Amino acid sequence: MVSLSYLFCVFVSLLDDDPVSCHVQSKPEGEHKTLFVFGDSLFDPGNNKYLNSSVEGGSISWPYGETFFNHSTGRLSDGRIVPDFVAQFAELPILPPYLQPIAHHFTDGTNFASAGGGVLVQTHPGTINLPAQLSYFKAVVKSLKQKLGDVEAKKVLMRAVYLFSIGGNDYFSFYSENPNASQSYQRQYVGMVIGNLTGVLKEIYDLGGRKIAFQNAGPLGCLPAMKARSPQLGSGCAEEPSALARLHNRALANVLKKLESKLPGFKYSIFDYYNALGDRVNNPSKYGFKNGKAACCGSGAYRGMNCGGGRNGTEPYDLCSNPSEYVWFDGGHTTETANRQLAELIWSGAPNVTGPYNVQQLFGHA
Repeated sequence: MVSLSYLFCVFVSLLDDDPVSCHVQSKPEGEHKTLFVFGDSLFDPGNNKYLNSSVEGGSISWPYGETFFNHSTGRLSDGRIVPDFVAQFAELPILPPYLQPIAHHFTDGTNFASAGGGVLVQTHPGTINLPAQLSYFKAVVKSLKQKLGDVEAKKVLMRAVYLFSIGGNDYFSFYSENPNASQSYQRQYVGMVIGNLTGVLKEIYDLGGRKIAFQNAGPLGCLPAMKARSPQLGSGCAEEPSALARLHNRALANVLKKLESKLPGFKYSIFDYYNALGDRVNNPSKYGFKNGKAACCGSGAYRGMNCGGGRNGTEPYDLCSNPSEYVWFDGGHTTETANRQLAELIWSGAPNVTGPYNVQQLFGHA
């Protein structure tokens, strides 16, 4: 159970400007959970606010955060994002951005994700790419060893779950530069992304990580922003970006299965984000939404652009009255209501949605 003192702390901190610095009281050995988050804008809790460059997410303003935080936190949603809910389900506090200058409780974990970040170093320079996120994680490992000693730190790292959402930006970049790429070139590029991703997973394993959880690549061609840029699509989705995502997802499933067979104790979870999100886009009423195609916040076709005023904050935009009726909050990111549904599937989804383990089961394994 979460303590009353923790809940009170959360309530008080929400009245202030820092909703993420509360700490769950310590639990008996073996019961406390730890969550490390790696990824892109779907999982970024505000790391980009602390970068010295005008990268994506660096100047996110109102109405981002309106539903839950009552101010912008750097999350690309009207409220909480998927890792916030996963942490909540694990009875952890909302994990702060790793770069936030506060006293971090790394035994709870932390969140390294960066809006715009990719697996490859060359994807969106200025964001925190996956190799840079790995270097931050290595600093956390060093800190845990200094604080707990090598033996206890290793226990924390082996019990922890490592949650990923990464790759979409690599494919957006590739598609924008190579809109008519041949299938063989597409497969070669996906192979490069997966190869680099595999290298990072092996390093995390060597540092003690055993439980890896992935949200796979979504239907990239169905984002309102992607459709807004391609008016010739009508109401359909752009096929090429989604085809890249499908190639990635098949390769990801294969490589994780291979790692499980080669690395003792390695366990993994893949959430089928591609189909879970795609079904909400195509059949919104089935999930309690009124609109699965357009964004709640933005301008132009599908309100796919300029939520919050765009890069310089001065562009006109429209805002819906009730974000919970929409799957999309802006041109590329889902609402808090959608995020809760997706997080529930990551946490306790059936094997055909999240498997071979879901995250709740990963946490349950010693």
